[in-house]
Amino acid sequence: MDVQAVKKLDAYFKKVFGNARLRVVPAKDKTAEVYIGEEKLGDLNVDDEDDDLSYNFRMEIKLGEVRDIDALKVLNTYLKRKFDNEGIRVLPRAKKRDSLEAYLGDEFIGVVFVDDDGRQRSYILEMPILDMDLA
Repeated sequence: MDVQAVKKLDAYFKKVFGNARLRVVPAKDKTAEVYIGEEKLGDLNVDDEDDDLSYNFRMEIKLGEVRDIDALKVLNTYLKRKFDNEGIRVLPRAKKRDSLEAYLGDEFIGVVFVDDDGRQRSYILEMPILDMDLA
């Protein structure tokens, strides 16, 4: 990932989440990592197929043992604390049970997939970022 893209993505994350501690660090080839302070949050990948440049942020979330009835509340609390932003929230999807929708205020920002391997449930936040969003 080139330096200009990293700078734009870094500014984008800080602006969207309202958190100056967020930072984007280049990794290998078409990837970067997103940190909050010294803690890694997730990975960014470039998607430049079909002549449309975009990026995908992927964050794995492990909450430990959580009862089904409490999962949504715990996930929301976790994300608010992690991003230090009270505006982030996760809501159930109307017709899907394997994923949730993530919002920042009223703006849709991504999908949270439920990864339930039978032993321990985890979540994966996928947040697409279009190149035009970085302008």
